Amino acid sequence: MKHSLRTKLSLTIALIMLLTVASISFLSNILIEKEFTNYLTIQQEKRTQEITDSLSQQYNMDTKTWDADFVHTIGMYALYDGYIVKVYDLQNQTIWDAETCDMSLCIKVMDDISHRMEMKYPQMNGEFMSKTISITKDGAVIGTVQISYFGPYFLSADDFQFLNALNTILIGIGIFSLVFSVIVGSILAKRLSSPILNTVTVTKQISDGDYDVRIAEGSNTRELNELIVAVNHLADSLGKQESLRKQLTSDVAHELRTPLTSIGTHIEAMIEGIWEPTNERLQSCHDEILRIGKIIQDLENLAKVESDNLKLDKTQINLTELSEKAVGNFEAEIAKKKLNVSIVGDNSVITADQNRISQVLINLVSNAVKYTPENGRIKIFISEDKQFIRLSVSDNGIGIPKDELPYVFERFYRADKSRNRMTGGSGIGLAIVKSIVTAHGGVVEAKSILNECSSFIIKLPKNKMEQE
Repeated sequence: MKHSLRTKLSLTIALIMLLTVASISFLSNILIEKEFTNYLTIQQEKRTQEITDSLSQQYNMDTKTWDADFVHTIGMYALYDGYIVKVYDLQNQTIWDAETCDMSLCIKVMDDISHRMEMKYPQMNGEFMSKTISITKDGAVIGTVQISYFGPYFLSADDFQFLNALNTILIGIGIFSLVFSVIVGSILAKRLSSPILNTVTVTKQISDGDYDVRIAEGSNTRELNELIVAVNHLADSLGKQESLRKQLTSDVAHELRTPLTSIGTHIEAMIEGIWEPTNERLQSCHDEILRIGKIIQDLENLAKVESDNLKLDKTQINLTELSEKAVGNFEAEIAKKKLNVSIVGDNSVITADQNRISQVLINLVSNAVKYTPENGRIKIFISEDKQFIRLSVSDNGIGIPKDELPYVFERFYRADKSRNRMTGGSGIGLAIVKSIVTAHGGVVEAKSILNECSSFIIKLPKNKMEQE
């Protein structure tokens, strides 16, 4: 049977509080009782000494006689306290004897004390014991007193009442603490479980495809607040991915439909005899077929670099030399548009897959050449520190709108909606760039000002040669 988080938290807090209070009460009871019995033992010693001292005051040193009335009074008070007293003079003659004075009272006192102690402390096996003490006055022995009491210690009715009251207080504290802990635990559990339950509800909605739902309320608990932020971020990311997925489907359909429609129209016209199958028209169909093949090849390349098992053939490569080769691939276009291309910075060497990094540079340089106006500037800048190498490709071309910068690395995404497949490529180049850089453990970002400039910055770790 499954229980709610709130119930489990409440029961757990209550159980911990109950065990804590029970342990404290148990240990307190043991310690208090131990100290109390030690105290009683000491008090017995003091009481017997007090009886002896009081009796010594009842002897007249001049007349060598005892004040029998006061001795009787002291003996009776002692009897009521549980001490049976017998007083003897130097000739061992009885001055006063509690049992002779009131035997029935002595028996009653002994029975009451024995019964109380056997009921409360049966394991003690106590019994009445006698102790004989010399009575002295002014340094001289004037007699002896025999004091009988229940040993090793005994508790009076008042002492038992005190212990019972103490136990009642401890039990009351335990019950109060348990009730209080249940109330506090329930409140605390509700505060903790409420945002979690809300998060569960939202995640269920997200799993059902509702990516617009968000958790509105935060939490003052750091972990719960981080959970809420993470779920909201997840919903936002899934929403964006869903939009991109739909856009991808639409873009792929558009990219393939346009050349296929053109090819179909041309072939249909030639089949029906409307057009003559000239070399120019056949060449046009062939060009469209090649364009479809290029799109499919780009998709295959992207799928390959994004796969989890992408094998990187890492070697030591010089980024400056690799950049010069990438620029050389576009020598004709650069000359035609009279572009000023410069490669500056450190002559950095990095451990990476040469073919993949070359593909990254070619894609970035291709975009820069394509969207930089005549007489424009393209700058490749390389720098490094102890851990990373940074490479940036900048141009003073048409730029990218600020609100579209986060999406430029998505498949088929084109910041300039007016670009067609003839001028804007397939829209997969930057997605391939990001995938290759990520596979190397690096990051790539884009910065741009519309109609002024664009810059793509790559940050790669300076790994040592690794055995793949």
